[in-house]
Amino acid sequence: MPIVEKLDEYGKGAWIAFAVLGFIVFWPLGLATLAFLFWSGRMGCGMGGADRYEHRMSRLQSKMERLKERMGGRESGFGGWGRGPSSGNRAFDEYRQETLRRLEDEQKEFQDFLGRLRMARDKAEFDQFMADRRSNGAEPQGNAG
Repeated sequence: MPIVEKLDEYGKGAWIAFAVLGFIVFWPLGLATLAFLFWSGRMGCGMGGADRYEHRMSRLQSKMERLKERMGGRESGFGGWGRGPSSGNRAFDEYRQETLRRLEDEQKEFQDFLGRLRMARDKAEFDQFMADRRSNGAEPQGNAG
């Protein structure tokens, strides 16, 4: 889209002016522009890109851990993830326990995947840094003197 590329060249100010102009000319155009800006992350709201999702996942993980700690300390009530109160239906209770165990396993696998993904990204960035450093001849040299 040539308009998007042109406005990206001018920066956030151009996008803000375009949104204001959109509201003045035809309010749904301004509203659509705002929705596009927030959806695409062009206004830099919050954290951008994959880091935003990693941040959300780590926040969710910490909330789940706190909830597990609070629930795990009680003997009554849920008492833990896999030891919920009986529903009276043994088949359902077994199904629920199996589902919760499977979800916990998937959560662990996903956390491992995120760790490997971060490691690969860090390694790629470091390798790129070292390649740039070697190509620029910026090897550290000792001072004789």
